[in-house]
Amino acid sequence: MTAAFEQPAVVSSEHAAALLAPLTEVVLRAGAAIVAISRDTPVLHKGDGSPVTAADLAADRVIAEGLAAVAPDLPVLSEESCSGGRPSSGSFFVVDPLDGTKEYIAGRDEFTVNLALVSDGVPVLGIVGAPALGLAWRGVAGHGAERLTLAADGRSFAAEPIRTRPLPKPGEPWVATVSRSHLDAATVAFIDARPGAVHATLGSSLKFCRIAEGEADIYPRLASICEWDIAAGAALVIAAGGKVTDTSGAPLRFDEPRPNFIVPEFIAWGDRNGR
Repeated sequence: MTAAFEQPAVVSSEHAAALLAPLTEVVLRAGAAIVAISRDTPVLHKGDGSPVTAADLAADRVIAEGLAAVAPDLPVLSEESCSGGRPSSGSFFVVDPLDGTKEYIAGRDEFTVNLALVSDGVPVLGIVGAPALGLAWRGVAGHGAERLTLAADGRSFAAEPIRTRPLPKPGEPWVATVSRSHLDAATVAFIDARPGAVHATLGSSLKFCRIAEGEADIYPRLASICEWDIAAGAALVIAAGGKVTDTSGAPLRFDEPRPNFIVPEFIAWGDRNGR
């Protein structure tokens, strides 16, 4: 494992860029841990009724170990270990070891490993691994974003730069990524207000990835969702040239006192001029 970096209290985008390679290694190791586990293992349920599997827990252990080695001074907010309050540091990690557990249980490959670095409330680094698809995406605000095509070992890769695309011209259809499992009426209405909009249905944080690589225009969710589901994807979209806001247009932040870390709504835009 890569040796630990010395971290300032608030991690700048330059420091985040230096962390990108070792953190990518952590995410890919977690993905390998997931695919090594049989999907036939029993499904358990948390206190809130949401499912959890051995794969979720294995990935969480790998990430916890990796972050302790790479950046031991930075707090971690993880879906599988969020019993305490929000990290008090100006910078902290936000982790979903297996986003899209329902997709995973259903035998679909649309699940991801999400790792974000938040600094002063802003997501400055995001890595999303999709081990069953052989892909990953990563980016740092101010330093651009990349799509990684993984080799058979799941650890080595070829990288290519990606960027979001401009708003559709008048008469051109919008492509909106939407949840396979959690689509709500308000979100549908928001999309349908754009004539000819096409719904691209996906699981997990892959919806952000399609925005970041310029294959879709917008990802709205006007229903509640947890911070660890979206922090990495938000950072990726921002790094690739887009933005993530609330419905009033204000940038989405990750330092607000939200009960149970629930974000009430957000919109990811490929074009920073989107409204």
